[in-house]
Amino acid sequence: MRVQQRGFTLLEALVATMIMGVAVAGILNALAASSRNVVRLTQADRAVLLARTKMDELLANDALPRKTFMGGPFSAAEAGGTIAGWQARVTAVESAFGATDLNWVIDRIELEIWWMDGATRHSFSLEGYRRSLLPPGVGI
Repeated sequence: MRVQQRGFTLLEALVATMIMGVAVAGILNALAASSRNVVRLTQADRAVLLARTKMDELLANDALPRKTFMGGPFSAAEAGGTIAGWQARVTAVESAFGATDLNWVIDRIELEIWWMDGATRHSFSLEGYRRSLLPPGVGI
């Protein structure tokens, strides 16, 4: 009389282990890639917030000089420990013919935000427009 044994053969166990190993390796690779993307996107989100804040500040300041580059670094607290900075320029885009003191003018504000990711420098640019008065004694 022959007794039937139930279970897996050694070959079946090895094949199942190999399939599981390939699946786990693929999942770990995907997790590593997603964690790298999270760091990159966190830096980009922080830069967008810094850009919004700086652009609002520049749009509200009527005393900015035209046709001059200005800029500087962000503090470590603002940039979340990342080295980051900005550069901006204000230019008159549209004004009345022969505009002088206290005439309306449309200004264009070009803003570049940059930050460092190790040795790599990343940046993006924004532009905004505002209406302002030419101060006395200043032409365009």
